[in-house]
Amino acid sequence: MRLRRVGAGAVRALNRPENRLAIPESAATLAVMDFGDFDARGYRTVDVRTGYGEWVASYEDTVQDTMDIALLDRLTEPSWASAQRAADLGCGTGRTGAWLREHGVRAIDGVDLTPQMLAVARERGAHDRLIEADVTATGLAAGTYDLLISSLVDEHLSDLRPFYHEAWRLAADKAHFVVVAFHPHFIMASGMPTHYRNHAGEDVAISTTVHLLSDHVGAALEAGWQLAELRERVVDDEWVAVKPKWERFRNHPVSAAFVWRRLP
Repeated sequence: MRLRRVGAGAVRALNRPENRLAIPESAATLAVMDFGDFDARGYRTVDVRTGYGEWVASYEDTVQDTMDIALLDRLTEPSWASAQRAADLGCGTGRTGAWLREHGVRAIDGVDLTPQMLAVARERGAHDRLIEADVTATGLAAGTYDLLISSLVDEHLSDLRPFYHEAWRLAADKAHFVVVAFHPHFIMASGMPTHYRNHAGEDVAISTTVHLLSDHVGAALEAGWQLAELRERVVDDEWVAVKPKWERFRNHPVSAAFVWRRLP
């Protein structure tokens, strides 16, 4: 399995006050690129709520654990079992929530924009509460959560800044925020948006935005977060076994996991 981790020295450098202050207010959006510049598929595109509402029936047969769960398994922090209350932002069908429960997280609130996804999550039973809301305006109580997590959501956000600011609002002191992202390199190199096959057999794209890793860093630091860990997953033997057609993408980064800390 091929994973890459940013060294501790690089993380410390990103968190130095002089580097945080050097980031202009608009830095988080400067590098956002139109996916249309890379689109190699030309699928009809729908909005997030419509797309995930149609995809829900086959979603868990399509999204592989190698994309996100494999990265969570290899993070060195946070201490999952120490978390008292977690917010699962963009909880979908409850895959991440179930993983959190298996790793000892005591209480989990889930937020998602799509009612059909929330219905599946409700049946799964991993969450204490499920709320239909946007991840940038959840309506949850401020300062409540010592763990926040969001998996495979960022590519559907036109601007990362409200996302990181909302997480900061929800976070208690010493909280961690874990973000698993569809790697921008893979989106650009493959020309592949987030997509699904509908009941009529048509391949349909869901609105996709390209955010560089530096966009995440800029948005998170602006909100007040400090970077604790960064890992990237590449297409390797395990991936090719799941998706043989991805042999041509071998060694290309496909996903990334950030761990952010809120210091008191």
